[in-house]
Amino acid sequence: MTAKKLSDRFAALEAEGRRALICYITAGHPDAHTTVSVMRGLERAGVDVIELGIPFSDPLADGPVIQASSQLALEGGMRYDRALELIAEAKLGIPVIIFSYLNPLLAAGPTALERAANAGASGVLVTDLPVGADEPREQWLASSPLAFVRLVAPTTPDDRMAEIARHGSGFVYLISRLGVTGARSDLAPELPSTVARLRQATKLPIAVGFGISRPEHAREVGRIADGVVVGSAMVSAIGESESRAFELARALRAGLDEATVAPAAQGARDRAAGRPELGA
Repeated sequence: MTAKKLSDRFAALEAEGRRALICYITAGHPDAHTTVSVMRGLERAGVDVIELGIPFSDPLADGPVIQASSQLALEGGMRYDRALELIAEAKLGIPVIIFSYLNPLLAAGPTALERAANAGASGVLVTDLPVGADEPREQWLASSPLAFVRLVAPTTPDDRMAEIARHGSGFVYLISRLGVTGARSDLAPELPSTVARLRQATKLPIAVGFGISRPEHAREVGRIADGVVVGSAMVSAIGESESRAFELARALRAGLDEATVAPAAQGARDRAAGRPELGA
């Protein structure tokens, strides 16, 4: 039921004509107690999926905000199995994805993924394991009870997009722009065409992340994708206060719920799912 919980969430949202709000937080930032409280509060604020980041000492794909949160969490003693304890303690009704670099997972041992599933996690996302880079470890991840969420970059060729999606499950995480994580003032202009290309390559839901920080961003992306991922902006808000984090989540939820699916995007969804298009 762990991986299915994630796919069921996306299916329920699609049936309602809504998009997924996915929020990233760093386990142990600013401390373990706050992490549990924030996870519970984000669920109440309308978040659909939580990505729980495992702090790592060398987070090359992350910008300064998430890097700083990881360092603070590590200094506070946060490690992989302690993060799993926080998931179990929170007892959320929404899916939780383990968001990690490969090294912490390997250091946690061969039963790391089963322990995560037992704690209540529904998926795993590894930032530094491209398709084909390490087949035995990819198989280890793909055969676990967790959905194996894969990343796609905006520069990925169409055939490579399809290959990546075939080796993943749950949803595909589309990076909206190149570079490290971090809030941005605007969205990449080529994002609609990138989403359209990815839609032709997979039937999995598509969630867009990197740089999304405002309700208007969520509304715009919600017109073309199945979900949005908010990371650095949420981590910054948590650093201010829990109430600020919940306020941001509610604002993002409201913006996302204002999204009207563009006709072209709906047509692409129908084609990907093998449904006849409206008017066809």
